[in-house]
Amino acid sequence: MSDFKTEQSPEKKLVTEVEKDFENRRLQRKPLERSWQLNLNFVNGRQYCDLDENGEITEAEKRYYWQQRGVYNHIAPIIDTRLCKLSRIRPALAVRAASEDERDRHSAKLASAILSAAQEDCDFDGVISSATLWSEICGTAFYKVVWNAEGGRKIGVTAQGKSLREGKAEVVAVSPFEIYPLTLYVEKLSEQPSIIHAKALPVEDIYSMYGVKLAGRNLNEFSLASNVAKTDRCGNMAEFSNKSDGYELVIERYERATEDRPLGRLTVVAGGQLLYDGDLPYVNGEEDARVYPFVKQVSQSVAGCFFGVGVVDRLIPLQRAYNAVKNRKQEFLSRISMGVIAVEDGSIDIDELAEDGLTPGKILVYRQGANRPEMLTLGSVPSEFGAEEERLLTEFVKISGTGDLSENADSFSGVTSATGLQLLIEQDDMRLNATYANITRAVKLVGRHILRLYRQFASDTRLMRYAGENNALNVIYFKGSDISSDDVVLEADSDLNMSPAQRRTVIYEILDKGLFSDESGKLSAAAKNKILELLGYPALTGERDVIDINRSRAGNENLKMRTESAEVKDYEDHKTHISEHTAYLLTENISKDCERRICAHIAVHKKKLNEVAINDGKYQND
Repeated sequence: MSDFKTEQSPEKKLVTEVEKDFENRRLQRKPLERSWQLNLNFVNGRQYCDLDENGEITEAEKRYYWQQRGVYNHIAPIIDTRLCKLSRIRPALAVRAASEDERDRHSAKLASAILSAAQEDCDFDGVISSATLWSEICGTAFYKVVWNAEGGRKIGVTAQGKSLREGKAEVVAVSPFEIYPLTLYVEKLSEQPSIIHAKALPVEDIYSMYGVKLAGRNLNEFSLASNVAKTDRCGNMAEFSNKSDGYELVIERYERATEDRPLGRLTVVAGGQLLYDGDLPYVNGEEDARVYPFVKQVSQSVAGCFFGVGVVDRLIPLQRAYNAVKNRKQEFLSRISMGVIAVEDGSIDIDELAEDGLTPGKILVYRQGANRPEMLTLGSVPSEFGAEEERLLTEFVKISGTGDLSENADSFSGVTSATGLQLLIEQDDMRLNATYANITRAVKLVGRHILRLYRQFASDTRLMRYAGENNALNVIYFKGSDISSDDVVLEADSDLNMSPAQRRTVIYEILDKGLFSDESGKLSAAAKNKILELLGYPALTGERDVIDINRSRAGNENLKMRTESAEVKDYEDHKTHISEHTAYLLTENISKDCERRICAHIAVHKKKLNEVAINDGKYQND
């Protein structure tokens, strides 16, 4: 009988190749994964684990049965403190106009409103908090920005009775356990030739997304992010309970654009079956390029490495040393308080003494002629224990960058000026500046992805609600083609590392300098409203900013007069309109017809302004 091999189909070959690629990356990244699990153990108080020579997590055994094994967890409160300080940075994103052209300015303002609405819709603050927690513990976190075609407002019903929705952009925090780069030694995400996102999903969800029914299997062998919290006290994977057999591993491999595939490639595999193979789905890069739908955020960058490092990695040696000092100190105190008794062999019942100890009023009967038992003098706890404990506590503060001025108040008792105290506070938080910068950089890039997704998929006019000035509910109508600007920047006051009290102090100082006052030295209604909003009291704002409303209306009229004339209303602020239309004439490159229409429009405003002045008895000959 002749031997022959059954040739695999191209689809099966692709599935096999992707699964093999994933397995190679998983083995390559395994040491890092174990270190992340070790970090999670220390944060959660399981601090007698370590990595053995094979890179696996094991629990250290007691050398003597009487050894103290207490855990004095300083890592968890340090993480809490850092997260509290980093929570101040919730950047208010804005979009910068591509030019001074009125159309670009209007598009930038519209894009800012869309970005604000999208952030509220996807609970962006909560996503940032989740990603920052992962980056602080493991060193790296990711944002995945995708388009959910089944989200958003309902717009109709299909013939099968299924709801049709307009879709929306969604942002999800992704742990580093789910991301597998091709190489660990390429720092930038965009420079990775390919990225794999692997995650355990219920087979029902897979069927809903891809229309493929899978049997499901046991996934205890994979240390995925959804299961990290279910490690035992040594960091080993726990059982899935009743859900372990209803899951399947979904492997998404994203490949960047090449000459052969200028639109990139996305291949999705699960349960030995091909779920999807095609181009990268999102036009989310610069100049309409298709790039990975991920944004990386690190706590601290490591030169030449894809994954960053968190503060927990640096604190683990200190935590081990601190636990050892405290436990040895407790053992010494136990010896002093309970005592160590020296007895002559055979003089008393050793078993009874070992079981009951020296209870108050106890009668010790020892053999006649033998030496009586005596307590050994152990002295007091050596001062070196206290000194080493204080030194380690100081090291915790230095390494984590979470110093507290209240703990060192005696050192700064001579500083009484507000400026001096502010400088001390800034120096106290200086160690967090690099992490602040990494968060803001990632958030800005996420904002650009969101805008590009709406530009790609929002083909029909849609409505979005967002909180505008003074937290008032605003409504906008737009289409994807209206978004021409996607250069996301931070608003002027959004990236300041200030507490609410510090922000109020700065506002009061600016107010005292008169920088909010107008030419007559008074505060305008708009300035008062803005100050109340910055102070955190938007509910106290009174009248609306009429000047700003007139400026916005004049800007819309400028765009309208490119093609047709605009009517002048009697109730408009003619002075503001004249100023805005004149600025438009001086800065924009417009046609002669448009220039003629605007000049005629300005003339009508001047005429009505003079009529108002005459009626008020304030007419002056220009």
